[in-house]
Amino acid sequence: MSDTPPDRLSVNPRSPLYDADLLSRGVGIRFNGVEKTNVEEYCVSEGWIKVAAGRAVDRKGNPMTLKLKGQVEPYYERAAADATANEGDAEA
Repeated sequence: MSDTPPDRLSVNPRSPLYDADLLSRGVGIRFNGVEKTNVEEYCVSEGWIKVAAGRAVDRKGNPMTLKLKGQVEPYYERAAADATANEGDAEA
């Protein structure tokens, strides 16, 4: 795995942008210089994030989201070697 997060990523398992392996490493988002913990989806090249709009849900039970535009900086919270070591511990 590379140390650079992908251009687009989603935490929704139904999304085509979802990747469980990358999310298991812990992806953090810095948006306009501020750490965000409630990001549902992001795109670095287009400069936006989608965040949950409170506790509101749509008719299918998915959270309602707001698209915010600005500078998006994704990063991994753990190195690739740490993520593979943790997976080995979970199997034991």
